[in-house]
Amino acid sequence: MTTNQGPVRVFLAEDSLPIRKRMSEMLAEPGMTVVGEGETPQHCIHGILSARPDVVVLDAQLEGGTGLEVLRAVRDAAPDIAFVVFSNAGPAYRKRYLDAGAQRFLDKSTEIDQLVGAVAQACRPAAH
Repeated sequence: MTTNQGPVRVFLAEDSLPIRKRMSEMLAEPGMTVVGEGETPQHCIHGILSARPDVVVLDAQLEGGTGLEVLRAVRDAAPDIAFVVFSNAGPAYRKRYLDAGAQRFLDKSTEIDQLVGAVAQACRPAAH
């Protein structure tokens, strides 16, 4: 999957190094490239705004804060960046993140097999 400019550029906002490594392996698909990673809200916001990825894979809980902080800050500064939330957080979080502008919310424990497809789909324009 590629955008008009080339491969789908992905940023990983996740505080667990083993999970970031696993996501990087999963997203090592033709037409996708990981352009940055972060584990704290501030590091993620700075990294995302510097790298300008097409899609951010975002955990709800980050070291020292929440993914919602990242989503809101980046949405204000760069509304064209898509978000796929990938977390173990419950249904209340799902609604909160989708209402804040995330394209998808996947449960790490039950929907891991959907991550690559969700990232690929997130950067496509929505059909109206």
